Amino acid sequence: MSQNYLSGREVIIEMIPIGNYVQVKAMDAKTLTEVTTQGPRSTPETTLRRNAIRRLEYVLKKKGLI
Repeated sequence: MSQNYLSGREVIIEMIPIGNYVQVKAMDAKTLTEVTTQGPRSTPETTLRRNAIRRLEYVLKKKGLI
């Protein structure tokens, strides 16, 4: 079972539709670390959010911030 390392942290999500895809930005408010991902416009919003949060978690772990 995976741990939720971002539990209790403020994460800002921004979704920007561009043509046939959506650009999703996620930023950790504590460290000001931002990541960007994208997906097809037909992808459910929850999936896009989850992917962006997972990427943010990966980057924060890699940098040793969590």
